[in-house]
Order: sequence, then structure tokens, then C-alpha cells
Amino acid sequence: MIDHRAALARWRRLDVVVRDLPLGLLFLVSAFLPVLQNHGTQLGGVPSRPFDALAVVVVAVESLPLAVRRRWPALCLTLVSLGFAVDQLRGYHTVAGTALAFALISAGAHLGQRRRVTALLFSAAYVVLAIVLSPLGPEPPSEFVTFFLLLAFAWGIGVWLRTTRAAEAGQRRRVAEDTRAVERAAIARELHDVVTHHVTAMVVQAEAARYLTAAPDRLDRTLTAITDTGRRAITDLRHLLDLLNPDHEPRTPSPGGLRALVEQARQAGQPVEFTEEGTPAESAGSADLVAYRVVQEALTNALKHARGSHTAVEVHHGDREIAVTVRTSGAGSVSPGGSGRGLAGLRERVGVLGGDFSAGAAGGGFVVTARIPTGNPA
Repeated sequence: MIDHRAALARWRRLDVVVRDLPLGLLFLVSAFLPVLQNHGTQLGGVPSRPFDALAVVVVAVESLPLAVRRRWPALCLTLVSLGFAVDQLRGYHTVAGTALAFALISAGAHLGQRRRVTALLFSAAYVVLAIVLSPLGPEPPSEFVTFFLLLAFAWGIGVWLRTTRAAEAGQRRRVAEDTRAVERAAIARELHDVVTHHVTAMVVQAEAARYLTAAPDRLDRTLTAITDTGRRAITDLRHLLDLLNPDHEPRTPSPGGLRALVEQARQAGQPVEFTEEGTPAESAGSADLVAYRVVQEALTNALKHARGSHTAVEVHHGDREIAVTVRTSGAGSVSPGGSGRGLAGLRERVGVLGGDFSAGAAGGGFVVTARIPTGNPA
């Protein structure tokens, strides 16, 4: 069986001249069919005459330029108009004269520059043709005006097609720009979550190492923790680059999950109490990743702004939602000079899934809470 889609795809890959040539050949062949001879456009009433050698040339000039109607629309219109003028003056009246309408539509649709000049020159040429034809036949001036209006209508169709295509192209560009903006925002959020957390932990650990030169064992453990944190940062950044791959699969939390995240904060010197209840749902979708990011951002803020303060992380996995609460004693809020990108991004992430998010001072410390629906039925 013929694969119509594959055939259509191969046809579209052909050069535009090759794809437009069949239309010109159709007019060329039709003009020489006995049943259609002298049955074409008759402007000015010049008596019809039989085809001769010149008629063959005229029909070719009227028809074949349609092959370049999209690549060189001005050239196409010029040649077809010249052939049409000779056709009418000689009285061949071939059906190939209809190609003039197609040439006008194509010029209106595809002519990129000097469209007004082309329209004026074509109109002036038509006036000259009408003046020459008037004494040769009984046609009244109104017939010439009517035919000119028909030609102007064909040009107008081409202009309308051009305007419509331009509007559609503009819409596609706007959609593409909006899509890129969304993708950039997603990458920015992921980059903030990954880099800020790991780099903050490394900075804290490096500062602590400066005071451990007299305790080689503790210094070695701290440097090892910095190395491990750097490796995790590299791993997470590699996962982040998957967002740039159109075939990337849905993201999942880093290996080790929340416990590894908490352990990393502990290694950085933050006393963290971790409580996890329930069993993570197998089909939680993006909820698991969002919960991971909530805890990650809260621990990052605790390290940056309440270093050494007691932090409690509570995660409850339910059938329909994941509840996260992170409490930090002391001034564990975002610093006044911070961008707030992390908390704003978390609020947006949770909101997209239909959940609730809050972060603020409470009881002399700072509390981050999130309710994240898993999308599972009751």
C-alpha cells in the first residue's frame, strides 16, 4: 500500500519550483486541447484566429512562468502579463490567459518588496493595453474597467493571504517565545534549588574547616563532606541539563531522597531532626520532587540564616497528598537582601499542583509548610 503521509512529506521536501511547475504544465496542455481552443479570456473583442507558431510561444510564456510564482513572483507576473497582452492582441484567446489571475495572487502573497510600485506599474501597463485594444473591437470601456476590478480582486486575495500568514507566523513566534520563557523559568528554578543548596553547604563546611587545622580527623571528615557535596552538585546539575533535552523524562528527587538531603545538612553543621511518616505513593508524579524541593530550600535557608539552630523536618505521605513542615529555631527567614526566588518558586510549584504553601516567622523561628496533592484518587 502507498504511504500517503510519506509521499506527501517527500513532495514537500522538493524544491518550490518543482512543486509549482505542474500548475504551469496544466495550463500549457489545456490550451492545446481542441475543445478549449479560442475559449479563453476575450478582452477588447478582437476576433479569434487559429493557433500558429507564435501561439505556441505565447501559451508557453503565459503558462510556464507559474513554476517560479513563489520564488520570483515579480518575474512571473511580468512574463505572464506579457504573454496575456500578446494573446489578446493576436486574438488567440487561450485558456492559458487564466494564468494571469494565479500570477497576480502569487505576486500579492509572495512579493516581499516594492509591492506598491509593482501594482502601479501593472495598472499602468493594463491602461496601455486597454487603449491599444479599444479600437480593435466593439467592447465598451466599462468592460475594461470590470476586468481590471477582477484583476485587482485577485491581487487583493494574494495580499490577504500574505497578511494572514504573517499574523499566523507572529502568533507562532509569540507562542514560541512564551514557551521559551516558561522553560527558562523552570530551568532557573531548578538551578536555584540545586546550586544554592549545595553551594551553601560547601561554603558552611569550608568555613568550619578553617578552624579545624588542629584536629586532623575532624578536618578530614569535613573535607570529605565538601567533596561529597560537590559531587552531588555535579550529579544534580547533570540532571538539570536533561531539561534542555526535548526527550527528557520526568524528573525525580536525587538519589537517597530526603534522608540524604537531611544528612547533608547535618554534615554541614546544622542539627536537623527528621521525621517521615507513611509510605511514598508509587504514582505521586511531580509531588515527590516538589516535596523534595520544599525541604531542600528550607534547609538551605536554615544554613544561610540560622546556622546551628535546631531544625525539625516533618514529612507525612498520605494517600492523596504529601504534607511537609520545616521548623527552624531562631532567625531562619530569608535575609532582607535575598532575591526570594526560592520561596516564590516553591509557592508556584506547589500552586501548579493545586496545593497550599506558606512560609513565615512563627514562635520565634521560621516555619515552612506545604500541602502537595499527589493526584491519586481517594
